[in-house]
Amino acid sequence: MTWLDIGALTEIPPRGARVVKTVHGCVAVFRTGDDRVFAIDDRCPHKGGPLSEGIVHGHAVTCPLHNWVISLESGLAQGADEGAVATCPAEVKDGRILLDVARLLRGAAA
Repeated sequence: MTWLDIGALTEIPPRGARVVKTVHGCVAVFRTGDDRVFAIDDRCPHKGGPLSEGIVHGHAVTCPLHNWVISLESGLAQGADEGAVATCPAEVKDGRILLDVARLLRGAAA
């Protein structure tokens, strides 16, 4: 993997998000309460709501439009809802957030 440094972990508040724009669309990068980082497509599989504007709880985010809960780990809708968003490998190294460049260039769904 080739990693892209998108900024310091401290630039995203705990239980917050940041949007990274790519040629294939926007990727939402989330920081959980336990300082883990996840990256998923920024469009809810239900009606395309901006997941980056949702509420982060545990390792999930609730869409701000219709309350669908999406796992940040798998991208799968939780509960009775069905659907998924693509995920992108992300990690924190030396306090910096890194995303897999190859996955971003192919599109997170690849």
